[in-house]
Formats: sequence, C-alpha cells, structure tokens
Amino acid sequence: MADGVLPAQTIRAMIADGTIAADPAALPEQVQPASLDLRLGTVAYRVRASFLAGQGRQVADRIAEFEMHRVDLTQGAVLEKGCVYVVPLMERLALPAGVSAVANAKSSTGRLDLLTRTITDGGVEFDRIPAGYHGPLYTEICPRSFSVLVRPGMRLNQLRLRQGEAVLDDGELAALHARDALVDGVPLISGGLGFSVDLRPVSGDLVGYRAKPHSGVIDLDRIGAYDPADFWEEVRSAQGRIILDPGAFYILVSREAVTIPPDHAAEMAPYLAMVGEFRVHYAGFFDPGFGHAAAGGTGSRGVLEVRCHEAPFVLEHGQVVGRLVYERMAERPDMLYGAGIASNYQGQGLKLSKHFRR
Repeated sequence: MADGVLPAQTIRAMIADGTIAADPAALPEQVQPASLDLRLGTVAYRVRASFLAGQGRQVADRIAEFEMHRVDLTQGAVLEKGCVYVVPLMERLALPAGVSAVANAKSSTGRLDLLTRTITDGGVEFDRIPAGYHGPLYTEICPRSFSVLVRPGMRLNQLRLRQGEAVLDDGELAALHARDALVDGVPLISGGLGFSVDLRPVSGDLVGYRAKPHSGVIDLDRIGAYDPADFWEEVRSAQGRIILDPGAFYILVSREAVTIPPDHAAEMAPYLAMVGEFRVHYAGFFDPGFGHAAAGGTGSRGVLEVRCHEAPFVLEHGQVVGRLVYERMAERPDMLYGAGIASNYQGQGLKLSKHFRR
C-alpha cells in the first residue's frame, strides 16, 4: 500500500479483517471518504479533570482515579456545560506497525463548541494514536457553550488513518495549486495553505455568531430543530473588524473559498502560535472532494470556530487566522465529500451547525 491517508475502501477492508473492531458492528454510514466516524458507548464517566493515560497506563485505571460519578446513556442523558466526561467508544483498534491514526471532532460537534478529544491506553497526546496501537478508544467530552443530550451510537468525533508520511511540503503544495487551484485567489503558502477571516461580506453586515452564555439543552439527534436566536447572538460589523471577548465562542467564516482535490485530504491547524489570543477551529478534517468540481462544488469557505483567550482581541478583515495542511491519499477514495453522500456543509458560507433552523 502506498503512503498516504487511507481511503474509504481501505477502511472498509480494515473493518472486515478486524483491524478496526466494534461492538456492535460498525455501520456503513460511519465510513467517510477519508475517515471513520466513532460512536459513543453506553456510559459516560464524570471526572474531576481532563487527563491522559500516560506511558504504560490504561485509561480505565485513570478513570477509577478521577471518577466522580457515572452516567447511563442508554435512555439519553445530559452532559452539562463546563463538566468533563470520558466515554468508552464502541470501536477499538489493532493497527499494523506502519499505520497511525489521528482523531478530530466532527464539523457539527465543533460548531457547538463541544470539546471532544480521543484518548487511548498509554497515550501521551490527545487525538494522536501511534502506529501499531492495539486497544480501546475513549473520548473526552467537555461542553463549553451548551449542555447537550447524548445517546449511545452518536458520532461526535472521527478517525483518520495514514500509512507512513503524507503531508505535502510548501513546494509540493504550490505545484498542486498550479494544476488544480486550491483557493480562489493568490495562495498564501507557508507551512500549509493560509486562510483569513471574512469581516466584509458581499451583502449586509452579518459577519458571525456568538454563543449566548445561558441557553437550553441541545439534543444532538434533533436536526434543524432549534431557533438560532435562542442560542446565538448575531455579530455585525460595518467597519471590517470585531473585538473578541475573553471566554466567548464565535462562529465566523474564511474569506477564501477552498477546494480539496479527490486524491488529497486536509486538516485545519493554527497559523502561528505567537498569535496566541484566540484559537480557531476544533473540527479540523476536510475530506477529499470538499468544494471540488469533481464532487459538484465550486469552492467552499471554511467555517471558523473561534474562542478568545485572556485578553480582548481586535480581529480585522483579511487577517490570517489559520492554515490547511494538505496530505496525499494513499489511493483515491471510492466516495467523495458532497457527491451522493449526506454532506451537510458542501458549498457552505457562514453557517451554524445542522441542529439549527436556517
């Protein structure tokens, strides 16, 4: 197998041969073009603090150290804002020596400010699973803005598997853009494809949304059910700038429309650690075909999930806030984002999660 991100057809084969095991068995709809959705199990452990298992230690033992109480999810249960929970997932891995994995929150999870990170036995990093890992998977869930109602089988995070090294360097990224435009305009290539924030919309002055601090519970199974005004304040600007408030969570949008060619995948990453007053984007995976003509797209703008840290910060139109790191696929996937599959955000602009009415 060639080096690169493993496509849908390889993921299906790994499920079939037991490399990816699940109880109950994995569902076809969990397989995405370049990732596998992971499912919540039947119990959540409320813990005192976030933790990593650490070298040579098991997550189950650490849960026993930090557990405050356990929550039965079988009939549905509320995970409360500001609390930390650990949920065993239905999937487990028996990875070959050359295959590693990285996890990330799904788009709708990130847009609810639902901090969701994968942890493993022996793990010393969140969301990073070393090559050859054999063992269970757990997710840490910390609702930051809204309390949420969850049930077993819900898919809040996703797993991307890769053989060897797959990241494109800046020269390779420039060459890819030259033959298959990745952005509508002059690309800013530096450690990935840079993108900036749009605070001067073509029409009107709505530039984003800010989470209200005291809202109701969101049932994650209810799609298009909630009035945005009950959970979000509109952020408007006629000057092309806004001031981010410490601790507040915002939904904004990139100025650039980006594309992911069918034989590549991408992950969103911070642009500069030195721009440390805010964090952009919890849900970082972009699938093959996102915004691409081969999947019926004409470029899609990236939705930015922004949390401001210690000090108020002036964010201005066109300010570079993040970068897309592109990776090769080991093989072109047999399905593309937005092409005949239930892709909620193809062709997107400024857009809340799928739980809210348009």
